[in-house]
Formats: sequence, structure tokens, C-alpha cells
Amino acid sequence: MNFINELDFARQLDQKDPLRSFRDRFYIPQRNGQPLRYFCGNSLGLQPKAVRAALDHELSVWQNLAVEGWFDEDEVVRNKPWLTIHERSKPALAHIVGALETEVCAMNNLTVNMHLLLTSFYRPVGKRTRILTIGGDFPSDMYAFETHIRARSLNPDDVLIEVYPRPGHETWQMADLLRSIAQHADSLALVLFSGVHYYTGQVFDMAAVAQAAHDAGALVGFDLAHGVGNVVLQLHHWQVDFAYWCSYKYLNAGPGGVSGIFVHERHHASAAMLPRLAGWWGYDQSQRFAMTKGFVPMPGADGWQVSTPTVLAMAVHDTAVQITAEAGMPALRQKSELLTGYLYFLLGDIIRIITPEDPNLRGCQLSLLIPEQGKTIFDQLTQAGIIGDWREPDCVRLAPAPLYTSFEDVWEVGNTLRRLLARS
Repeated sequence: MNFINELDFARQLDQKDPLRSFRDRFYIPQRNGQPLRYFCGNSLGLQPKAVRAALDHELSVWQNLAVEGWFDEDEVVRNKPWLTIHERSKPALAHIVGALETEVCAMNNLTVNMHLLLTSFYRPVGKRTRILTIGGDFPSDMYAFETHIRARSLNPDDVLIEVYPRPGHETWQMADLLRSIAQHADSLALVLFSGVHYYTGQVFDMAAVAQAAHDAGALVGFDLAHGVGNVVLQLHHWQVDFAYWCSYKYLNAGPGGVSGIFVHERHHASAAMLPRLAGWWGYDQSQRFAMTKGFVPMPGADGWQVSTPTVLAMAVHDTAVQITAEAGMPALRQKSELLTGYLYFLLGDIIRIITPEDPNLRGCQLSLLIPEQGKTIFDQLTQAGIIGDWREPDCVRLAPAPLYTSFEDVWEVGNTLRRLLARS
């Protein structure tokens, strides 16, 4: 598309946007009665208007049924009882991540799920002990790697392979990642890193990584904190072994919202034999209340559940993910490419953008490097009613999430930044 730096052009794009009505289903933050331009959905998504009713409904069930809410079908909206509340979001999650319903489950929080899945899928044997990841991935993932490696009496300095961008580059070349996987094929137990990098917004070719890892005889997983609800995923088709994500960014399920996992169906038959950290909520549901010894997991991804689900958080999660599934990931991705393309057009000639220019290599985030004046510019953006994200030492992240960001928002951000940069 040939973009034009004019407000009328941005408004024309909004009029043609097939997803424009979804914006009205979210609360847009305000200051002094005026809506803010919100570009921080990569950190915390906005509140869907429907979640208040969903919460009130579950509070009503608690009020009127108390403990029977776990077992009685909800007569008002025919919801499943709380005992099977994790099933409500399965169709939506399966669409969003490209999976079978049996391969996904909403539960816990992201790093907890990472630990649970590493327990099962990081299985060092003989000389196959090593984990390959990207250097500079999200710190929580690195802490988890370190503790799992040490728990197996291994040394992280010997076991963890970190692949960094080439000198002078901010992002990775896929050829370097695939080459490193091949080079370490004899010693790899696991390949695991973020499908979308939190700092740069770079999207990795997860299908190619999965193929390379399997060719090397290793298992493969992905942290999809910045990928879920952002880019089109086909985890089942790509033969990914496992994945995990949070829901409070692009899925808009609230601060600290319920996480989710994916476990490919080829691991389901042998699931009972996999090492794991088990709890009673992952136990065979038909026998759970028999309170017997000997862990028997539920079929599929559900068997990795540990604790009783937090019903109120699950209600918010289900309500939010239904909106993403309704919009559809292909349509969201198409709009995302236009939003980031327009922002790139407005800023690319005046500021250094480290997110790849190729839309196939980025999600709905652009990361801007502003040396020296960066924090001042960021604070001025905030004062101007534009909410982005600051990352030390000099990075401003802007994420035009397609469910609620308009092209007029993008135009306003682009031209405000031009003005601030010219003044500085």
C-alpha cells in the first residue's frame, strides 16, 4: 500500500477497517476526560468491557451455589461447572495457536508453566544435555534455564548455548540460528526460545526452527508471551513439542492473567511416563475425588494442571480470548501489518527502528532507539497522551495492537514523535 502522511488518509483507513467495531468492545484509558493513544498492549492489553459482567456472573454463582458451583451446570448461561472451567477457552485457544483442543489448556502463569514443561521435556541423557536458546531472551526464561540445569547437577556455563545477533546487528539471522542447531546436533537435548522477541519485536521462523531441532534429534519449545494473539501460529502443523504463553498482553486477559500451554498430541500417549511436577487438578478427573495414591494424568495438555484453577481469573481469561478468536488471527494479522507498516512509514526516515522492516519478520511492535534524549522523548510522549513502553538504556517500544488501535492513533503518534524529535 502507498501510505500518505495525512490525517484524512488515516481516517479513510479506519473507515475501511473490517475490524473497526472491535475497538468499541474495550475501555480506552482516559486522562482529563480525553482518550489516550494506547501503544502498550505488548506489556498489558486493555480491559474488554465484557469482563465485568463475566466476573459478576461468577460472583453470583459463588453467592447462590457456593461449593455446588464446582459441580452444577450454570442454569443462566449454560456454562460448564467450575470443575471443567478450563474447557471453556479450549476452542478459542486452539484457533489462536493453531492446535487441537486436546493440545491446549489454560492454567497457572507463564513462568510456572515453563517450569512444569521443562520438567517434562528437558531430559538430558548421555552427551545430549545442552539447551540452545537466543542470547538476551527474557530474563525469567534465563533464570528458569539456570535452575533446571543446576537441578540436574549440570553447569549452565557448559550446557546453555546462547546464540546472539551478529556484531553490529540488533536482530538475528535465521541462517545463524539454524547453523548453530546443526553444529550442536550431537549434544542438543532441547531448543527453546521466544517465538517473538520481547525487546526487538522480531518474529522467528518457528516452523524452520522446529524442523531443524528435530533433524538434530532434539525437542523444541517456544515461549509465546509476545507471540500469542499477535502472529499467526500453527503449532500442531509445525510439529512443535510444547509451548507456553501469558494472556495479559495481546489476549487482554488482565494483569497477571491466566497462562496457557500447548503439548503436541504425539506426547499424549506416553504422558503418564513423562517426568513431571504433578498436582491433584491434573489427575484423571473421573477419579480425582477418590483421593487415591498413584498419579494418573488427565488426557492431553490437561494432565499438566497442578492446582485448583482461580475461577474469577479464568472467567476473565475466557471472555477475553473469545474476542480474539472471534476477530480471527488471519484478519488481526492483516491489520497488524498495515498498522506497523504505516507507523514505519511515518518514522522510518527520522529515527532508528531496530524491529525488522520486513513485515513477515515482525509482530505488532516497533522498537525505536533514541540515544541520549530517549527517556526525555518518552516522557514527553506520555505527557502528550501517548502510552508506550520504555526499555533501558534507550529503547521506546510502540505496539499498535489491532483489536483496539486505530490508524488515526498511529498517525497521531507518528506526527507527535516527529515534532518532539525536531524540537530536541
